[in-house]
Amino acid sequence: MKKVTILLFFILGLGSVSAFAQDLSPERKMAIDSLALEKVRDLSKYISIIGNKETPWSEANRVIDRAEELFMQGSEMGVSSLTKSEINYYTVRKYFERLMRLNYNKVDIEWYNIEYVSDLQRQPDGTYVGVITIFQKFSGYDAEGQLVYQDTTKKDITVYVKRKETQIGGRLIGFWDVLLGDIRVKETAK
Repeated sequence: MKKVTILLFFILGLGSVSAFAQDLSPERKMAIDSLALEKVRDLSKYISIIGNKETPWSEANRVIDRAEELFMQGSEMGVSSLTKSEINYYTVRKYFERLMRLNYNKVDIEWYNIEYVSDLQRQPDGTYVGVITIFQKFSGYDAEGQLVYQDTTKKDITVYVKRKETQIGGRLIGFWDVLLGDIRVKETAK
């Protein structure tokens, strides 16, 4: 029994050393935080391009494909309105397709105050999860250029950081990848 206990202690000890070795150093965490914020800024640009009525249909679809690459499979994006109390969630592609078809002659979407609200937390599977908060100002205009609708929405974006490997020149190289998850509406105001 004593041998089994010592063996288990040794195995569990090695597991925790291995898990500790994959913890993020402060420098790596800063680099990952920077990459996550960069991906959110890229998404902001993509949303502006897709929502712009002057963007050709083929270009908007190409940008949708690029934007989808930023997300974990199955992620959803929340949509709210001052005229309705419920919040609707759509898959990423469906959200972008709906954005392209909005019934305004011109749409302006601006994201600002993009910042982390929660530090990255390690999950049991080794993935790190955090939340970035943004404020989105949406403005819709009619054919005469008159503002028809405007709101400001606070949104939380879940961020996933996963350890991945790729083969380069026959060598296996490990790296941290950042993907966006669900975008949840927190509040909508004028």
